[in-house]
Amino acid sequence: MTSIERQTRTFAGLRKIVATLRGPDGCPWDRAQSHRSLRHHMSEEASEAIDAIDEGDADALKEELGDLLLQILLHAQIAEEAGEFRIGDVIESLAQKLVRRHPHVFDDAVAETPDAVVEQWEEIKREERGGESALSGIPSALPALAQAQTVQRRAGNAGFTWETEEQAWEALDEELAELRAATTPEQRRAEAGDAIFALANVARFLDVEAEEALRATTRRFGDLFRAVEGMASEQSVDLRKANLSTKLEMWEEAKKRSLKQKV
Repeated sequence: MTSIERQTRTFAGLRKIVATLRGPDGCPWDRAQSHRSLRHHMSEEASEAIDAIDEGDADALKEELGDLLLQILLHAQIAEEAGEFRIGDVIESLAQKLVRRHPHVFDDAVAETPDAVVEQWEEIKREERGGESALSGIPSALPALAQAQTVQRRAGNAGFTWETEEQAWEALDEELAELRAATTPEQRRAEAGDAIFALANVARFLDVEAEEALRATTRRFGDLFRAVEGMASEQSVDLRKANLSTKLEMWEEAKKRSLKQKV
């Protein structure tokens, strides 16, 4: 087994490979990267890992987790070169956080249900924030729906939320009515945002992750639309010119075929 082959089998070896890529005789592309230039790669790799999870593809997930790990190691290597921190600091920080936020495992606290664990976790985070806002630390780069529910969840944990699910539904009805009544582009944009935010809040009360729900629906729509495109091609139908009745018939047929494939 060669030296490189041995390096591919350990975490330390992988770190050495990344350091070599960033070294004087390494890869020009890797050497040119910075925290900022790698930003979109981190987001892309995380999204691809999520896709693999959604598809239930273990082989793809294994590969995508590796790609995500590469991004972590690249950032750690860049930081080490700049004297900011080392990978050991990242590991230590994470390990300390896990121990600190799991006192029911590593200390004598009691949390016997998943809900109790979440409540305890949030309380520890509140203590860590000290006097900062309950909304401190929410990433601005989160997808909009996920960010909305995170804000709502944090505000709710701080005591600022509707008391019942019905109140959340009423708020949604009010926002939808205001959206219908909006007349200017500015009003429509603002009211659409309010309505989507209110819907995300209803989803939170229903214990539904809005981001995941919309992603799944969008994926289903895409699959069905591609099936409709196939039928239109088979029947020489131009979807841009077909009447609504024809398009709806194709849509219902696509849904029937999809259900048969799942049986």
